[in-house]
Amino acid sequence: MQITSAMVKKLREKTNAGIMDCKAALQESQGDMEKAVDYLRQKGLAVAQKRAGRTASEGLIHSYIHAGGKIGVMVEVNCETDFTARSEAFYDFAKNLAMHIAATNPLSIDREGLSPEVVAREQEIYRAQALDSGKPEKILDKIVEGKLKKFYQEVCLLEQPYVRDTDITVEDLLNELRAKTGENLIVSRFVRYQLGEDSAE
Repeated sequence: MQITSAMVKKLREKTNAGIMDCKAALQESQGDMEKAVDYLRQKGLAVAQKRAGRTASEGLIHSYIHAGGKIGVMVEVNCETDFTARSEAFYDFAKNLAMHIAATNPLSIDREGLSPEVVAREQEIYRAQALDSGKPEKILDKIVEGKLKKFYQEVCLLEQPYVRDTDITVEDLLNELRAKTGENLIVSRFVRYQLGEDSAE
């Protein structure tokens, strides 16, 4: 199939990937735009995993105040170079991430950040619910596993659907920026304040 410059341009606008990467993705997917986007995401993820060991000591702390001063968020995002830390794409990511945290109130950055007590309590609740509904004993573990996965998607920042595009997760968004910058990027920590409530981190 003939890959046109218009197709490459459209894919670039969707993904911010380089021209050659977009062309290769379209060729690989026979011109299917959605498959090409998936191909670039997977490639970005593979590249991001290779970079994961590199030191990310630069970055910024972004703050966001929402709802007339009722909700406040501070988030620290790290990268490898000062050049990336000062880029518009990096700043926009940190800003959008802070707004996302304000909207979704995650409990932790990832699964490792959740306390074992919280996870154990959820498992107990899901198991009791499954037993009460009369489900057979042999499928209880599968039911608990499925509900736990959904719980992680609700409370772990990187697994949450991104509020501005629920077809992708926050981790997908982070991986896209990793692919674009060529650097190891890390969401280090966040704190969310809501007037009259304890903060979550």
